[in-house]
Amino acid sequence: MGKWKYGFIFIFVLFLHVGNAQSISENFIRITDSLIKAGPKTYAELDAVLKPSRKDSTLMRYFSKEAEKSNYQDGQAYVLNHLGRQYRDISQFSKAIGLHLSALEIARACENIELKVYSLNMLGVVYSRMDALKSALNYYQDALALAETIETPSLSIKRSINVSLNGIGNIYRKLRQYSPAIEKFSEALKLEENLGNKLGLAINYQNIGECYEAQDKLEEALENFEISLSYNNQINSERGRIICNYSIAHVYVHQGKNEEAQVILEEVLSNAMKLDDQKLISEVLINLGVALLSQKKYEEADTRLKESLKIAKRYNLPEQIINACKSLSKIWELKGDYKKAFQYYQQAKSLENEITNTFNLSYVNDLTYRYETEKSINKLQVLSAENELVKTKLRKNQTTLLISGFALALLAGIFYILYRQYQLNNDKKLLTLEQSMLRSQMNPHFLFNSLNSIKLYIINNDKKNAVHYLNKFSKLVRKILEASSLKEISLAEELETVELYMNIENIRFSNEINFNISIDDEVDIHTVKIPSLILQPFLENALWHGLSSIEGEKRIDLEVSRGNNDFIDISITDNGVGRDAAEIIKKSKVLKRKSVGIEITKERLANFAKDYQNTFDVTIIDLFDKEKNATGTRVVLHIPTI
Repeated sequence: MGKWKYGFIFIFVLFLHVGNAQSISENFIRITDSLIKAGPKTYAELDAVLKPSRKDSTLMRYFSKEAEKSNYQDGQAYVLNHLGRQYRDISQFSKAIGLHLSALEIARACENIELKVYSLNMLGVVYSRMDALKSALNYYQDALALAETIETPSLSIKRSINVSLNGIGNIYRKLRQYSPAIEKFSEALKLEENLGNKLGLAINYQNIGECYEAQDKLEEALENFEISLSYNNQINSERGRIICNYSIAHVYVHQGKNEEAQVILEEVLSNAMKLDDQKLISEVLINLGVALLSQKKYEEADTRLKESLKIAKRYNLPEQIINACKSLSKIWELKGDYKKAFQYYQQAKSLENEITNTFNLSYVNDLTYRYETEKSINKLQVLSAENELVKTKLRKNQTTLLISGFALALLAGIFYILYRQYQLNNDKKLLTLEQSMLRSQMNPHFLFNSLNSIKLYIINNDKKNAVHYLNKFSKLVRKILEASSLKEISLAEELETVELYMNIENIRFSNEINFNISIDDEVDIHTVKIPSLILQPFLENALWHGLSSIEGEKRIDLEVSRGNNDFIDISITDNGVGRDAAEIIKKSKVLKRKSVGIEITKERLANFAKDYQNTFDVTIIDLFDKEKNATGTRVVLHIPTI
């Protein structure tokens, strides 16, 4: 019995092998052999031969194996990218990413810039469809930066630049930044017109239409969708026609033309199922459900929406899950079953909050990490280059100096190395101070608490305040990161940064803090230079040690005035409990906040003053009333200006 079993398996495997071999035509085998032998390197040359076959996964896999055997890496990278596109179009994103990453590594190994740029763009497309916006943006930006290094770009590179611009525009669109998105799409549109690329024109008109629809500019949206549809008809793109007709129907739903929309969506659904694009199928089902709902066909709408929700959950499509749940909630609300309506609404809201919080936190953390990493790498590269320069000079001196001057050269070399060591130590100290300063500005507690405060506005559906403070928060983070790479900035920029910081911190004090800035007329804050980010530690100290424990009015006054002998005075006055009381309160707390930022700031001021061959002074004054009761604290910074 065992022999018969193994014999059957052998015959079955042999049958599969023969069947697979027979599926590859003699013509394609000849094409593969001749192409591998010729070994073209550009995308255009490869595409001219393989374009008719690139949607046939069997042929593409055969070519990939033959190219790998012959070490033809350019052809292998081309084919792996198109296999990745096939998996992407049927929403199998993990397989698509694996294939595009393999193509990218192979393109790097054979130093093919065109295929590297193409692979990076394809990764951006996949991650964008998965709503992993940060990863998508990174890949698009890397592709665009690499493409723009080429002085005389080929047609393929020009097209890749358009793909990058289009991808970046799509990310703006997903972030609901519609005006900059339209700008990117319009920029890509002009380049596509110059290239005569009708597919690119169709895509960009479609994207512009979606931005207008999101802004409720329905006539402009419809106009762009119809232009996109005409281009898709010219190039006979079935997928493009499906997307355009779906979008037109979507506008009809908004305009209340639900019966017309239903007719279009039924046809679009049938065509989308032939493509097997699960994301598109899910979106069409949602809008078909909405059209039926508007016609009060509740049972049909419920069926369509549940089909969409099932697909969205299976393929992990968050946006479609949210939209399907919201529409199902509306159905059950209209049917009077408020319990079910609330359950669907709760699912949608919970997923929305999860996506928002995860994206905001990971974006800030990744931004900080990436900035610090790049800064460290740049510093190491500079030090390495300087070290190599020193070694080269020493070797040159050893070969050119006479024996009689050897002792003098050696002595000079020793003094030079000692001097460089002194400089490097100073640079290292300055770098350490900058890193410590950045950590004190961007400490995790501040980031986490600020985002939590903004989250409360979102939870309370206070969209206006949520957007207002989120914009201020992102602007503050950007200013801190930009300023931390500069040795000095204008006083105007510093005051703008601390005002943003106080606005964010004031949320957590229920906007009870009255923060005022007054500037002496004799001081031009745009020309006065000071070390970057030196005022925030003193304001933080005033907030958390001075004002956090008092009831009633909370006030911080920041005054800028002209001092003596080319100095400016910056005073920060609070009406808090005073230093003695703050120290007692601090000792009684279980969780103690360390005020390391002030010590770091003093060291940075000392370095700043050295550059001006001058001094600085930080004076802390305790304020009392007539009965010797503490009424607050004043910090005065005496800083040189020349």
